[in-house]
Amino acid sequence: MMPQDFKQAPMVIFWEITRACALVCRHCRAQAQPKRHPLELTTQEGFRLLDQMAELGNRPIVIITGGDALMRRDVFDFISYGLSKELIVSLSPSATALVRPETLRWLKEAGLSRISFSLDGARPETHDAFRGVDGAFQRTQECIADSIEAGLSLQINTTVTRHSLPELAALAEMVQGSGAVLWDLFFLVPTGRALRDDMVSPQEHEQVFNWLYDLSQRSPIAVRTTLGQPYRRVMMQRQQAAGKQATSSPAGHPMPSTNDGKGVCFISHIGEVQPSGFLPISAGNVRTGHLGEIYRHAPVFQELRNPRLLKGKCGVCPFNEVCGGCRARAYAMTGDYLEADPICAFQPQGVLISE
Repeated sequence: MMPQDFKQAPMVIFWEITRACALVCRHCRAQAQPKRHPLELTTQEGFRLLDQMAELGNRPIVIITGGDALMRRDVFDFISYGLSKELIVSLSPSATALVRPETLRWLKEAGLSRISFSLDGARPETHDAFRGVDGAFQRTQECIADSIEAGLSLQINTTVTRHSLPELAALAEMVQGSGAVLWDLFFLVPTGRALRDDMVSPQEHEQVFNWLYDLSQRSPIAVRTTLGQPYRRVMMQRQQAAGKQATSSPAGHPMPSTNDGKGVCFISHIGEVQPSGFLPISAGNVRTGHLGEIYRHAPVFQELRNPRLLKGKCGVCPFNEVCGGCRARAYAMTGDYLEADPICAFQPQGVLISE
């Protein structure tokens, strides 16, 4: 298989169809609200957007998210239409009463590629405090069990914060026994409701990355990171130390490395096209422009795909082609999306960088 050209088309598209949600998660990048926004893309505009995704020609993975995507009744129309266009469609709903067994069975029969739920603590107290609603942990467990019962491919997401850090080992056991096929660990970006004080230190990030690598070698399910680009560098270092061929892929084979705006893009509830949901810079709007043209030609996307423009230690790091640092976190913490990723503990050999 030829590697994808991320200058031409994204591999993953996150589409935030609404910001409405019944939860009040303390880390929510969308700062979700109880009611839908009056300027959300309409159903017909959503269909036109899915047409534009299909016109990219590379059959991208489309993750329909929110807010809570199930707060829009036409989410099922979007899923059906996307599948009819041969897009790979996944759904990331909130674990609320809107997730019903009959809904999950419909999603399975429709051909949904994957469904994901978030679990941010191994104890009810931790997860419920994180999600801002009592009983959220129990409801998440029910949604997970119902998804497995429906035969859906299940992904569980966990945000790594100072609150969830002490429970990661217990969470790993819980996820491995859940029936999920993938555990995706999100590394906090202080945007939206998320606070810098909730982030773990660079040294703790490094410890988690190494722990994850060890876990990936024995885990019965796949382990992945989101917004944890330095994990790719840790994987390569560990592989080299073990005398293996170094790759940035947990599966042990070369793969193109995505990053904010590089193989990844985000469409907001009102049609704004961003490098990611955590890098809130609009490069255009699908109401007035074509998704493919915005992705290919907008200056912010072109800059983010050029590792020679990276600054600080990311600019001179020997791993910047496969890692590149988290551009969203650099922007959130420095105001410059080309600056060094502040959570990376790695120091390029022989180079002194003033932090």
